[in-house]
Amino acid sequence: MPEYGRGIQQMVENVMDISDRKQRLEASQVIIGLMEQRMKGTIDKRNLKQTLWDHLYIISGKRLDIDWPFDVSNAEKFLAKPKPLPLPNKGERLPLRHYGRMVAQLAEKLKTMPEGRKREELIKVVANQMKRNLVNWGHGSMDNARVASELEKLTDGTVRLDLKAFKFQRVKPQVKPENTKRKKKR
Repeated sequence: MPEYGRGIQQMVENVMDISDRKQRLEASQVIIGLMEQRMKGTIDKRNLKQTLWDHLYIISGKRLDIDWPFDVSNAEKFLAKPKPLPLPNKGERLPLRHYGRMVAQLAEKLKTMPEGRKREELIKVVANQMKRNLVNWGHGSMDNARVASELEKLTDGTVRLDLKAFKFQRVKPQVKPENTKRKKKR
């Protein structure tokens, strides 16, 4: 456990070499005091002593033979790796990847949403997000007609934008800063 430092680890190694069991316990209590000073404020106060004794058990490689003042049988939980998180929608293929999963999910919602003000607002949000994504991913076009046709494609024809009536938000292309390093004068 590198957070305690090499000094603590060497002390634990030296304590394991002590032949008297009672002296080993006393030396371990001193080490716990030093560990507590090092970890002040970083470990939950409620189980501080339990946690420190668990850490000592782990640092010793489970070889320290003393009368443990706390149950250290659960010390393995500090070494256990968490289970990997499952990837969301693994294997699902996005129809137009440059728009992202959020736009695809919103387009699916638009397919089944009833006519009304909320649907119109969502159409505005999705269309403007699609246009921003086109600009950000540099697909060479900020064309409103392209956004309208691809929105229609994503919603299987349930949403058709009237380009004469629909107003897109103004989207500024992101300009990459030129070389920001200063040139050396010669």
